[in-house]
Amino acid sequence: MRLSAQDSLSSNKIDLVDVGRSFLKGHRSTRVDTVAQKIGKLHISALPVAGYTLQTGFAGVLSSNFAFYTSEHSQANLSSVLTSITYSQYKQIIFPIQANIWTKGNKYNIQTDWRYLKYPSLTYGLGGNTNSDSGYNIDYGYLRLHQAILRSITRDLYVGIGLDLDYFWNIRETDPPAGKPTDFEQYGLTKTEQSAGVSLHLQYDDRRNPINPVGGTYFNVVYRPNFTFLGSDNNWQSLVVDWRKFIPLPGGARHNVLAIWSYDWFTVGGGKPPYLLLPSTGWDPYSNTARGYIQGRYRGRNMLYLESEYRFGLTANGLLGGVVFANAQSFSEMATGQFTYIQPGYGLGLRISLNKFSRTNLCIDYGWGTHGSGGFFVNLGEVF
Repeated sequence: MRLSAQDSLSSNKIDLVDVGRSFLKGHRSTRVDTVAQKIGKLHISALPVAGYTLQTGFAGVLSSNFAFYTSEHSQANLSSVLTSITYSQYKQIIFPIQANIWTKGNKYNIQTDWRYLKYPSLTYGLGGNTNSDSGYNIDYGYLRLHQAILRSITRDLYVGIGLDLDYFWNIRETDPPAGKPTDFEQYGLTKTEQSAGVSLHLQYDDRRNPINPVGGTYFNVVYRPNFTFLGSDNNWQSLVVDWRKFIPLPGGARHNVLAIWSYDWFTVGGGKPPYLLLPSTGWDPYSNTARGYIQGRYRGRNMLYLESEYRFGLTANGLLGGVVFANAQSFSEMATGQFTYIQPGYGLGLRISLNKFSRTNLCIDYGWGTHGSGGFFVNLGEVF
């Protein structure tokens, strides 16, 4: 579902750039983009900010989003490049480059997920019901290089192949509990972990703006076998099924939307993934699953996840919006393989328009989970 030209170009819509221009000029100054879909025209959203999340503590972040079209026809998909640099209270360094590029006529979809992390963080062990006081600190460096190219086989349906490398080094537990081996140690703690494999992709995507969809469906299946002959420590396989549905609701230009997300992540076959690549809370590609919980809160061989979010406008000019959301996660138990526990989360958030032409929002959410879990979550662009 594509925004109408009238909505995209409406002078009644404002964003933070318009607010700043109006303040500096002393009168209302609203940008109008008369060539919103011109090939190669960049819509840039940048945000230097000091913030706080459960995973990072207080952090300084410089985040930017670049959005553009490679075709001018009405069904062209919006391409985007998202990058940021973060330095946190816990001495974490986080530097991702994530791109979703559509070639002319949506013939090819080029997907990039590169990142570097220096990542002191918490782990809570294995299983879907670990104690909230069982967390302890680990530290490691992480290089992730995932690259895929998909080709259209019919309208909005794509197949493709990728190459995936994950390398962890200087892995160590900094304050493990005394008196007994940790789950990490029992699973297999080593100084380095490496996985390398190919990935096979099947994708359906009729969203025209993946940054902030107002309608449409996204369905993506990724099967990844990892091989020792490519450099992987072990032969193992994973399967990820990612489904999202966006249902426009009454509300006119305020863009009220019901969004639904299912993210299911499985270890298939008899292989043994590295501990740090097991399915885990908040370790989807954009680290967005399970608002209400710290990243890595639960971990296991298999993960089931479901979330629903209601998005609504707060102001007619599009500057402010809000969301309410609820989610549920479940992880298989290591001993039985069964999904025994369900951990729910819920919350609400504020949306501030940063770029009205690409519909990029600053997203500030507060989520609650079980066992007293809760905290702020900040995104440039919608959570899903």
